[in-house]
Amino acid sequence: VQLVESGGGSVQAGGSLRLSCEASAYTHGSNYMGWFRQAPGKEREAVAVMSSAASRTWYVDSVKGRFTVSGDNLKNSVFLQMNSLNPEDTAMYYCAVGKAGVPWNAAQARGFMNRDFEYWGQGTQVTVS
Repeated sequence: VQLVESGGGSVQAGGSLRLSCEASAYTHGSNYMGWFRQAPGKEREAVAVMSSAASRTWYVDSVKGRFTVSGDNLKNSVFLQMNSLNPEDTAMYYCAVGKAGVPWNAAQARGFMNRDFEYWGQGTQVTVS
């Protein structure tokens, strides 16, 4: 399965960006897709995650109220609408597909760690100045 992200770029503080990610195939057994980010010198962290049925979402505290994750199951796609961006949001953003068989509740309980995801995109850079 290949994941292709798009939509990154440079924006001024207070601006908005919309990231898109499309998977090349249906990922049987995966219960969620989401977005991670990694800033220079920092660990990669989960930012927003959506259940496969799009019935549940999770956000890291720092983006709540500003970012919205959504998806299109028919196209195996996930999106991240980012509003009110600030310089602390500057990072490489990665799309990821949950590891098959890992329940949403279990992954959420540990804050959606890297090991809860099986497929990763190549990343798209977001720079806020």
